[in-house]
Amino acid sequence: MEIKIDGNIIIGKNDIQEEFIRSSGPGGQNVNKVATAVKLRFDVKNASQLTGYIRRRLRSLAGSRMTNEGVLIIDARRFRTQDKNRQDAYARLEELLMKAAERPKARRKTKPTKSSIRKRLDNKKKHSDKKQSRTSGSDQD
Repeated sequence: MEIKIDGNIIIGKNDIQEEFIRSSGPGGQNVNKVATAVKLRFDVKNASQLTGYIRRRLRSLAGSRMTNEGVLIIDARRFRTQDKNRQDAYARLEELLMKAAERPKARRKTKPTKSSIRKRLDNKKKHSDKKQSRTSGSDQD
C-alpha cells in the first residue's frame, strides 16, 4: 500500500513497519488468542521523500505519537479484525501526512471596527454604572 502526498511525494510500504499486537478490551477469548491491533512505525527523521517543512509540521502535529528518535507510531485497535485495523492505521497515517503537507493560511492582523469599540465601551460603562448604583447607598453609616 502506497501513500501519495500532494502528487510528488510517495511513501512506499517498505518505509513503514507493521507490528500486530494483542488488543485490549472486550472480545472474550478472541482477545487472548488473536493479535488484531496494529502498530505502524514510520521513520520520519530518515525518510528521504519528506521535506524539512513536512518533518517539522509532522513533529508538531504528531505530539506524543512521535518518539525522540523521530519515529511516528500509530496504534490502531478500534476494530476486531486485523485487516480493518490495518486500513484504519494507514488512513490515519495518510491523513496526518496530508495535514502536515498543506501550508496553514497566514493570519492577517485586523483592527476592531469603530462601532465594535464604541459598543464595547458602552457596555463597560453600563456595567460600571450598575455596580456603582449598588454601592453608593451603603456607605452612609
